[in-house]
Amino acid sequence: MISILDYGAGNLRSVENTLDAMGARYELVRDSGALERASKIILPGVGHFGQMMRALDDLGVRQALIGRIRAGVPFLGICLGLQALFSSSEEAPEERGLGLYEGHIRRFQGDLRIPHMGWNQLELRYGSRLLRGTGNKPYVYFAHSYYASVVAQTSATCEYAVPYTAVLEDHNVCGVQFHPEKSGATGQRIVANFVQS
Repeated sequence: MISILDYGAGNLRSVENTLDAMGARYELVRDSGALERASKIILPGVGHFGQMMRALDDLGVRQALIGRIRAGVPFLGICLGLQALFSSSEEAPEERGLGLYEGHIRRFQGDLRIPHMGWNQLELRYGSRLLRGTGNKPYVYFAHSYYASVVAQTSATCEYAVPYTAVLEDHNVCGVQFHPEKSGATGQRIVANFVQS
């Protein structure tokens, strides 16, 4: 059973619609006990980094989530759900991320329209399971003001003044900075690749 972590915000309905369209079985979860039973975990994210991390702590699920990811349970973080994998964020320097990857989430700088919103093309760095069947340079939908720098686990990048992590893949851990649930057929294929992995 796929567990969608419901921390009180996020784009749950659109994620549910995407899973419904492919006939995937899922449940919304809000406690560590439910996470312990999950065969796959999706952490959707919109909003504020600090608010999200505080919500995870208030629900008492931080350690269970980290434990399940480290135990090898397939995980997909969407947008803020990807950023949460890192140590910290400029958006809320006082809050700790999950710390599964070293790094600090940064805000776009310079003469840019912020947030970065709209359809942009991905640049693949190496073979990606998550992007299988989406073409060489797929277009997906972004809506964000903060980004993760390119790291060893980055399998695809996007560029908005600077190149940044658009897709992270590391064994059972996947993260996407864009919104697959708002990215049409390409996004559905990406979610299906995660569900079927």
